[in-house]
Amino acid sequence: MEGTAAAKAHRLTGHPWLVLTTVMVGTLLIGLDRTVVNLALPKVMSDFGITVETAAWIATAYIISNAIFVPVFGKLGDLLGNRVIYFWSFIGFIIVSMLAGLSWDFNSLLVFRVLQGLVGAAVYPTAMSLIAKSFADPKARAQALGIWSSSFAISAVIGPLLGGYLVDNFSWRWVFFINLPIGIAGLIMTLLFLPHDRPEERGTFDWFGAVLLSVVISSLVLVVDRGQDWGWLSSASILCYLLTLVFGVFVYLWETRHTHPIIDFKFFRNPVIVSVLAVSFISFGGMMGAMLLLPVFAQTFLHYTATQSGYLFVPMALALPLFAPLGAKLANSFNPRYTVSFGMALSALGLYLLMHLDPTMTSLDFVLPLVLFGAGLGLGMAPLTNAATTAVPLHEVGMSSGLLNLTRNIGGAFGIAIFSTILVNATNANVLSVAQHSHILGTTPTILAEAQALIILKADLLAYGTVFGYAAAAMFIGGLIALFFLRTTNTDEKAIPPELLAEAAAGG
Repeated sequence: MEGTAAAKAHRLTGHPWLVLTTVMVGTLLIGLDRTVVNLALPKVMSDFGITVETAAWIATAYIISNAIFVPVFGKLGDLLGNRVIYFWSFIGFIIVSMLAGLSWDFNSLLVFRVLQGLVGAAVYPTAMSLIAKSFADPKARAQALGIWSSSFAISAVIGPLLGGYLVDNFSWRWVFFINLPIGIAGLIMTLLFLPHDRPEERGTFDWFGAVLLSVVISSLVLVVDRGQDWGWLSSASILCYLLTLVFGVFVYLWETRHTHPIIDFKFFRNPVIVSVLAVSFISFGGMMGAMLLLPVFAQTFLHYTATQSGYLFVPMALALPLFAPLGAKLANSFNPRYTVSFGMALSALGLYLLMHLDPTMTSLDFVLPLVLFGAGLGLGMAPLTNAATTAVPLHEVGMSSGLLNLTRNIGGAFGIAIFSTILVNATNANVLSVAQHSHILGTTPTILAEAQALIILKADLLAYGTVFGYAAAAMFIGGLIALFFLRTTNTDEKAIPPELLAEAAAGG
């Protein structure tokens, strides 16, 4: 009787695949809001009379608040129950989205974007925990987490497409209003299909630790996101470095002594968790960096519209969800480290093919590289997400998922910042190199003026090739990390309570 009672404390009674479908709606909705707003920024600038630098805070504010509260809600889900946190965050997101669409000036929009990031942060860790507790069978759970993982990249691809369509045909305010019907549908599904789960932990929430952690995350994400504009050695950047370092030490000292920490530092002694975080950081950095720069290339050199450049990612959006379940199945048949490393190598190959960008390229020329890139991400995400849940006990899945999603957020921010910086530096270096090899230095100003446009064009093309080369190398390194350090199997049952396994085997 005790074993059965303990098992029921972990297993959810709802239909597992309906639970998965429900939380995927929420994950897609929150993911869309990260990118759908970007194409609306020019219209917002025009309506509110603000500069590009000011408008950028609309995106930055969401990223920072979302990153801060992901681990917080992961812990709250363990303490209060994931379903209740997921439900109320959905209600909050619907309300704040409506208010954002009704914004009357820049300051009000900025506040509502911060609140959007805050309430939306609850969806990722709670969704991951609900899936982990709904699928008792490890193989089915791995497949479900693989399908769910693909929603991150799908939302990143759909976001620009949807944003461009709404801005072109309606108004920038509709990038927020569109959340209402989707959110209400997701809320109804939550009420119908998400069962109540019992809290996995008893204890008080570490509010002081949450404040310390918020300073660390906000300082780090802020300098990564804005450091290129400020200057990496500017006073503002240096202040962020110091805050990250000093408060990071405070977080470590406090959390290692707290009974119920938000981030349990023993996770970093777990080689599986460390390897999962490292590979996730690299893969999301490469994904977000590529998805930022490729549309810029298409609009600059191929003269695509914003919406047309978004269509370039359709092959990736189709490949990723198709290969995510395959990644889960392969990980069930072989050691997941082989599946992850192969997926990362496949993504690296796709990025390598993008090194040879040319102004004469057509949309068809992007299909193969982006299919390879998306397929590789799909193969790798499923085993990584599953490993993050099976490497810890079920009562710590919320904390583990919060840490994983925080790492993905920060990795994406780093990828955008690093690859943007590489692009600028490579362009500047290539201008001189191309000019020297063109044998025009020292000639008359007239000849130099005529050649200037061609030099800059060639320098830009070489710079984009350099960026995608670095991205390919990063993906390949991530594959090596997975190959040598991801020591786990897809059927690893150590993290599942024995009584739950017994009940599952009995069909109870």
